[in-house]
Amino acid sequence: MLWIALVDRTGSGLWAAVSVLYFTYVTGLSVAQVGTLAAVSGAIGIAGAPLGGRIADRLPLTRVLISLQILRALASLALLTTDNYALLLVFSAAGSFGDRAANVLTKLYATRVSGPDRVRYQALTRTVANAGWALGGLTAAAALTIGTTTAYQWLLTGDALSFVAAALLTVRCAEPPSPARTIATSKDPAPTTRPANPWRDRGYLAYVATETVLFLDDAVFKVGLPLWIAHSDQAPHGLAPLLMVLNNLMVVALQVPLSRFGATTAAARSLLLPLSAAFALGGVAMALSATGGAFTTTLFLTTSAVAFTVAEMLHATVSWELSVALAPGTAQGAYLGVHGLAQSAQRSIGPLAVTAAIATGPLGWTTFGAAIAVTCVFQHRLVRDQLSRTALSVPPVTVSEH
Repeated sequence: MLWIALVDRTGSGLWAAVSVLYFTYVTGLSVAQVGTLAAVSGAIGIAGAPLGGRIADRLPLTRVLISLQILRALASLALLTTDNYALLLVFSAAGSFGDRAANVLTKLYATRVSGPDRVRYQALTRTVANAGWALGGLTAAAALTIGTTTAYQWLLTGDALSFVAAALLTVRCAEPPSPARTIATSKDPAPTTRPANPWRDRGYLAYVATETVLFLDDAVFKVGLPLWIAHSDQAPHGLAPLLMVLNNLMVVALQVPLSRFGATTAAARSLLLPLSAAFALGGVAMALSATGGAFTTTLFLTTSAVAFTVAEMLHATVSWELSVALAPGTAQGAYLGVHGLAQSAQRSIGPLAVTAAIATGPLGWTTFGAAIAVTCVFQHRLVRDQLSRTALSVPPVTVSEH
C-alpha cells in the first residue's frame, strides 16, 4: 500500500501541476469555465467520501478500491477524447468522485491492517505521498518547458497510467479483516439491530465540523501564501514556490518522528494544544510580514510557513487517530467516509477564508490563526466528552454463506 501511495501521488502530481493549463491551452476553456468546472467537479467529489466508506462496510475493500482506481483512470483518459464542455464536466466529476472515495478507502485499509501502529503507518504514508507529489510536480515542470499540446496530453496519460498501476498493485494486497463483516451460517440468528449511523451521531458530526476548520492549513499553502506574496510590495515573488518546497521537505523529514507523540488516542488528543499554538503563531507571523522591509517580510513569511507546516503535520497525526478512535468498529467505513467530508468541504471553504484574510490585511490573518486555534481547544474538550461515553454495543453486520 505504500508503493500504491507513491505511484498514485506521483501521477496526481503530474496532473495537479498542469490541469488549469491543460483546460486553458488544450481544450480552450475560458477562466470562468475552468473555475466552474473545478467547482462542480469538486462539489460532486464530496459525495465520494461517505458513499465509498459505506460501500466498503458491505463489500470487500480491495475490490472496491480497485474499481475506484479504474474509474479514475478511465475518467483521466476520457478527458483526452473531447473538448466539449459538458463532457469535460462529467469526466472531471467522475474523477473527483473516485479520488475522494479512494482516499477514504486507502485510510480504511491502513486502519484495518496496521492495528495499534496506525499512527506510524499514517506518518509513513504521508511521507511517501509527499515524495510522490514532489516527484510528479518536478516531472510536470520539466515537461512544461516543452509547452506543446502533446506534452500536456502525455502528462494526463501518465496520470491515468498511475491509476492503472495502483489498481494492479492493489490486486496483490490481501483483504484486511473487517469488524463490520463476519461469516454467518443459516443456523445463526439474523441481526436485530442496524450498524451505527454516523449521520445520527451528533457528537461525531460536531467533531467533523471542527475538522473542516482545522484542515484550513491546506488553503494557506495553495492559495493564501501565493496571493499574499503576489500582492506584497516587499516579498520576493519567487518566495512562494520556495516555501512550498520547504513545506514538502519538512513533511518528508519530520512526519514520522513527530508521529511518536500521538501514538495513542490520549496522546493524539493532547497534541491539540500545541497544534492550537502552531496555528496562532502562523497567523501572527503572516500579519507581521506586512510590517517591515524585504528581509523582515521574508523572515516572517518563512516563520509562518514553518508554523503552518508543523500544524499540518500535527493535525495529520491527530486527525487520523481520533477519526478512527471515535468510530464504532462495525461502521468504520461509514464513519471515516463522513470524516472525509471535512477535507472535501475545506476545498470550497478554504479559498474563501484565506482570501477574506488577505482582503482584511494583518488583522485578518491574526483572526484567521486565532479562530483555528480556538477551534483546536474546542475540539480538545469535545473529544474528551466523546471518548468518555459508553462504547456503542452493536453486533456486526453478517454476510450469509448461503
